[in-house]
Amino acid sequence: MASAILAAPGWARVGITVADERMRERAAQELARSIVEQLNPAPADAADQLPLAL
Repeated sequence: MASAILAAPGWARVGITVADERMRERAAQELARSIVEQLNPAPADAADQLPLAL
């Protein structure tokens, strides 16, 4: 968990400490998103799989 937090963008780590409530919320959302991506990365696309036309 600590490495995921440290891998988050610097502005998000600093942003959760600012006085502006809106900025803190945006920073917290970015920090959470970054942690989730570090702990549960999206699977890589299979190069041999054909895309479906929608």
